[in-house]
Amino acid sequence: MTAKVLDAFTQEHKQLLESELRILVEKLNAPPILKEAMQYSLEAGGKRIRPLLVFATLAAFEKDPKIGLMAAAAIEMIHTYSLIHDDLPSMDDDDLRRGKPTNHKVFGEAIAILAGDALLTYSFEVIGQIPEKIASGETKLQLVIEMAKAAGSEGMVGGQVADMEGEGKTLTMEELEYIHIHKTGKLLKFSVIAGALLGGANQAQLENLSAFAHYLGLAFQIQDDILDLEGNQALLGKPVGSDSTNEKSTYPQLLSMEGAKKALKQQLDLSKQYLEETGLNIHLLKEIADLIASRDH
Repeated sequence: MTAKVLDAFTQEHKQLLESELRILVEKLNAPPILKEAMQYSLEAGGKRIRPLLVFATLAAFEKDPKIGLMAAAAIEMIHTYSLIHDDLPSMDDDDLRRGKPTNHKVFGEAIAILAGDALLTYSFEVIGQIPEKIASGETKLQLVIEMAKAAGSEGMVGGQVADMEGEGKTLTMEELEYIHIHKTGKLLKFSVIAGALLGGANQAQLENLSAFAHYLGLAFQIQDDILDLEGNQALLGKPVGSDSTNEKSTYPQLLSMEGAKKALKQQLDLSKQYLEETGLNIHLLKEIADLIASRDH
């Protein structure tokens, strides 16, 4: 597969996703300022890696990726809510996100918090509204349960708490991996699992795709840590060196930069090994895995 094929797939499905997100928020019967704040962060751009994983997983099952549109939108809502809250003064206290003022800098802290709350709760409603011809009630229930686990205290929120508690401390590798598996990895994994459930995966395929996503999530975070030191602020859309400023342990800090880059390759290779075991049309997923490991923002 050429880079042009992935680029065309990415462009088409990002446009579909962004159109769907606009439609979903516009139809809400909610205060205009709340909808504006929700849209502001949803439209801030970004790589849309999680939705692309939903679409590419469905393509691996040779299903129409568009059947994953509402699930992908729900996942992007959760991801966006987490970014709004991460940027708050009580959390990471960031002024920029994707090159734009953060939500609370534009709308104030109270509206930013409520916009995040609204995106989180709406995501579950969106899953519930997936048409029966796409997903049975049982499948939608499974999606809701798995999404709640990925986003909540056993997933992203739990990882965020561990991350905050780890500030100013030198963590062990096990402690650092716990943070990243939960804070970042669980939602990435759910993106793949959502595509697999909608695609009709069997148990063996689910297990292999889950392992693929687990190691891909670690690779994603290692590259994030590398970019925090070596990245270009203009491309990242946020200041570099924020992890050091916030006294956070990182892979380069614990392993050295050379060691972090070696670990990145190891995690990427492991992810691809499990992907090969699925027996699916994995070309797009492999390309996205390589993109995650080589991205510059």
